Amino acid sequence: MAGVDVVTFGCRLNAYESEIIRGAATEAGLADTVIVNTCAVTAEAERQARQSIRRARRERPEARIIVTGCAATLAPERYTALDGVTAVLDNTAKLKTETYRPLSAPLPRDSEAVAPSPTSPETGAARVRGYLEVQHGCDHRCTFCIIPYARGGSRSVPLTEIVARARVMAAAGCREIVLTGVDLTAYGADLPEQSSLGGMVRDLLAAVPDVPRLRLSSLDPSEVDEPLWELLGSEPRLMPHLHFSFQAGDDLILKRMKRRHTRAQALAAVQRARRLRPEVAIGADLIAGFPTESDDMFRRSLDLVEECGIAFLHVFPYSPRPGTPAARMPQLDGGLIRARAAQLREAGMAAMEADANSRIGTENEVLVERPGRGRATFYTPVNLDPEIPAGAVVRTRLTGRRGPNMIGVPVA
Repeated sequence: MAGVDVVTFGCRLNAYESEIIRGAATEAGLADTVIVNTCAVTAEAERQARQSIRRARRERPEARIIVTGCAATLAPERYTALDGVTAVLDNTAKLKTETYRPLSAPLPRDSEAVAPSPTSPETGAARVRGYLEVQHGCDHRCTFCIIPYARGGSRSVPLTEIVARARVMAAAGCREIVLTGVDLTAYGADLPEQSSLGGMVRDLLAAVPDVPRLRLSSLDPSEVDEPLWELLGSEPRLMPHLHFSFQAGDDLILKRMKRRHTRAQALAAVQRARRLRPEVAIGADLIAGFPTESDDMFRRSLDLVEECGIAFLHVFPYSPRPGTPAARMPQLDGGLIRARAAQLREAGMAAMEADANSRIGTENEVLVERPGRGRATFYTPVNLDPEIPAGAVVRTRLTGRRGPNMIGVPVA
């Protein structure tokens, strides 16, 4: 009988939580089950989740389906109504073993519940690279975002718990930890000791010397604290890769989004990062087609990609989220939104290629995630000799490119 499969949509936080879900459901005795961990960031993410559930129904007619995640938390009735769904769980319940125990009874043989057998994109790297959730929820209310309603207010994980989890990961062979959260730069404000993200990262690195690499997920460019900037410039175990939540490159659109930074502050954050760590790679999120976005406003977002050299660009075509202020603003035509998203992706591809080409001939410490494939400190995948074992950190000369990957040769 098959075990528990988890299909994950959305952010790295969801990917991290999917591993907790798999463990909790397995501990509760579930078998022959698929759990769909949904995302509510865009209408497309919800459409893909529903499509996955329907595909499951066709492909594994003996299994049960459980739906959870942000979309399921916000609109449980939408998923309860889908044929074959056994249960719908919110974001709190999905992480608890006791939630799954009542669901662990064997299904009748004529049950219509079904499930696919997905493979997580991180499965091959799970032994050597993993996510660690350090913060949940968000206190801000960007006008386009529904996630605070699904995740609640900002809550930080105490340092003692983070260190304990990191030590477990290190003992299991994890060589790179990626810190995740909904609003990562808000870390510590709610704790009694009033910590900060930079302070926590400093203390974590000191407490867990067995992990050679620490990476950060998405950062708000206006809230990066001074200790974190100092670490970027001085701590080699903190990877030279920053992903910023820019969302737009025009000040009026940023104001209508209710973001907390300006275009100038976005540029300044990138410039400061490069002064402190010249080899740093920049990633960013940008939304295409936000309500009221004119051609000139869009051009400023497009120009930001080249000005910042955004090598890892995540483009989100705007889709209205019911209940958010932006959904009540004048909307753009869907075809125009898609065209602008395509332009942004094309610019992002050019920036990625330019960044990779600039690194040809340099050397880098590459973490081997699986045979033949590693990841540079600046995040780019690297093709390597498949004989090098997973978990090794190899000094590598980058000799060329093959598609989005670089080609690496170990340095004697």
